[in-house]
Amino acid sequence: MIKGSIVAIVTPMFPDGAVDWDSLSALVEWHISEGTDAIVAVGTTGESATLDVDEHIEVIRRVVKLSKKRIPVIAGTGANSTSEAIELTQAGKDAGADAALLVTPYYNKPPQEGLYRHYKAIAEAVDIPVILYNVPGRTGCDMLPATVERLAQLKNIVGLKEAKGDFDRVKDLLALDLPRDFALYSGDDATACESILMGFHGDISVTANVAPRKMHEMCVAAAAGDRKKAERLDTELQPLHKHLFVEPNPIPVKWALNEMNKIPAGLRLPLVTMDPSHQDTVRNALRAAGAI
Repeated sequence: MIKGSIVAIVTPMFPDGAVDWDSLSALVEWHISEGTDAIVAVGTTGESATLDVDEHIEVIRRVVKLSKKRIPVIAGTGANSTSEAIELTQAGKDAGADAALLVTPYYNKPPQEGLYRHYKAIAEAVDIPVILYNVPGRTGCDMLPATVERLAQLKNIVGLKEAKGDFDRVKDLLALDLPRDFALYSGDDATACESILMGFHGDISVTANVAPRKMHEMCVAAAAGDRKKAERLDTELQPLHKHLFVEPNPIPVKWALNEMNKIPAGLRLPLVTMDPSHQDTVRNALRAAGAI
């Protein structure tokens, strides 16, 4: 089981939108040296929506190669077409990823039975550990705990990233009859600390992009039940948890990494550079967390 602080890594880009492979390589090395426990390549924070298929697969392939098996790599392979998700997941496996993270189909708004059949088809088509990803605020689709419980019985569905940010949902998930090795990950940095203290296994994180060491230490403390240490670290991180979402992700986190001289300022349309009115707010959050 993959546990701890799992960074949903950005895809560095030049101002013209071209992928900056050298910066990607440097980010992977930095995360490994800072203690990040695993990397999600081309999740939604990695701008999966605007990378073409060849770029998508190449980013996964390079992150796998760069990691050199030092930490696990999870390939973001979700799509709102089941056949496309199967193709991307197969490509992620072929690239050497340790697992695949698949967001619920967006825009389609499938019913719960549709979600079940979607993930079942992928799990049966590709022999790779599959992590479900529920983020209703972005997709317009909410995978309910009962559906998670059904899917968890399938052989290679091994976990869930839950990004609703709702403690009632956390409690409902923890109360399910899940296999012992089924992993529950927070996908909401602001509530991740408490979710892990309650029994989740880690956090698939945006904040870890800019504060990897502190996120790792917070997750370790929370998993060990050290509430005092976990909450102290989380308090320092809370300004980032909040202000890295002053505009839609990944706009603020890419601005922050540029401010830290880690990546160029590139995004792809329809995303644009963060409005200057937010810059001091994000800069101050970076300072509060010790990132700059």
